[in-house]
Amino acid sequence: MREGGATATSRRRAAEVDAILAATRVLVAVSAQSIESVEDIVTLTQLRALVTIASHDSLNLAGLANALNVHPSSATRVCDRLVAAGLLDRRDAVDDRRHLNLALTPKGRMLVDTVMDDRRVKIEAIIRRIPERRRREVVEAFGVFAAAAHEFDPSDLWALGWQS
Repeated sequence: MREGGATATSRRRAAEVDAILAATRVLVAVSAQSIESVEDIVTLTQLRALVTIASHDSLNLAGLANALNVHPSSATRVCDRLVAAGLLDRRDAVDDRRHLNLALTPKGRMLVDTVMDDRRVKIEAIIRRIPERRRREVVEAFGVFAAAAHEFDPSDLWALGWQS
C-alpha cells in the first residue's frame, strides 16, 4: 500500500510541477513579447541593465556589474552604449568621485515603462479570461508561490528584466 501511496504522491507532485511549468511558459512568452517591442532599440543585456538601474535609488557601475553577474568592463561597455543612445545618465557620485552613479534619462525611463506596461496589459488580458469566481484563487496562489521563492534575491529577478 505504501508504494501505491508514494506513486500517487509522485504523480500528484509531477502534475503540480507541470502546471507551474505551463504557467511559467506563458509568463516567459509575455516577457519575450514585451521585449520584442524594444529590440530594435536595445539588446536584452541593455534592457536588463536599464531595468536593474530602474530598481535602485542609486547604483554605480560596480553595483550594476554585480547585479547582472558580469565583469565590470562588460557593464561599462553596456553603459557606454546606453549613454550614447540617450537612455542612461552617468555622473560622478557626490560622496565618492571614484564612482559613477547611474540613472535613467527620461527616454530610458519611458522605454522601461513601455516594456513593463506592455507586460501588465498582456497579463491583465489573461486574468480577464479567468472566470471571475476563480481569479482570487489564482492571484492568491501566485502570491503564495512568489512568497515560497523567498530564497531568490529580488535583484536576481530584476537582472532578468522583471519589475515588481
